[in-house]
Amino acid sequence: MQLLLIRHAEPVKLLEADGPADPPLHDRGHEQSNRLAAWLAAEPLHGVVSSPMQRARQTAAPVAAAHGLEIVVDTELAEFDREASEYVPYEELKSTQDPRFVAMALDRLADLAVDPVTFQAGVVAAMERVIAANPGRTIAVVCHGGVINAYTACVAGTSRLLWFETAYTSISRVAASRGGHRSVMTLNETPHLRGTGLLPAGR
Repeated sequence: MQLLLIRHAEPVKLLEADGPADPPLHDRGHEQSNRLAAWLAAEPLHGVVSSPMQRARQTAAPVAAAHGLEIVVDTELAEFDREASEYVPYEELKSTQDPRFVAMALDRLADLAVDPVTFQAGVVAAMERVIAANPGRTIAVVCHGGVINAYTACVAGTSRLLWFETAYTSISRVAASRGGHRSVMTLNETPHLRGTGLLPAGR
């Protein structure tokens, strides 16, 4: 079977939330997700699984609608910062060299009060549940950059958890055999955003 690991579209910035920050998509994010859905419309999809976070569910919605599918939510696909009281887009953190970006760039989730071993174990368990339930199928899993990194790092056998930057609505493909073999096929596909101005500078 094949997993399409999709990072959510661009959300709004959210500061000082009353509880964990769970921002909706920015207008650009809705356009990104619609372009993603149109790009995948001709591709056979048998299921759509999403993180419970709003930015992931809103990205998954047009993809699921284009294929007449219901969205299945798995709580272990939430991002490592799911309990944070604010959400600042990664690109902004990077441009200002915010300490949170530095921690991610150095692959030091512990600096963000996140246990990387526990986080990765939860992500791997969630992905393996999807694989076990869908032999021979193609499933879109709409989640987060950290989640995609954690799972593909496990598949690729790299010790670095955060090992590449994911673009909004990028697609990374993992093949999974019934015999237990997993392989990364592609990383960070963004053909649906090329020439649209919807990719951050440098992508």
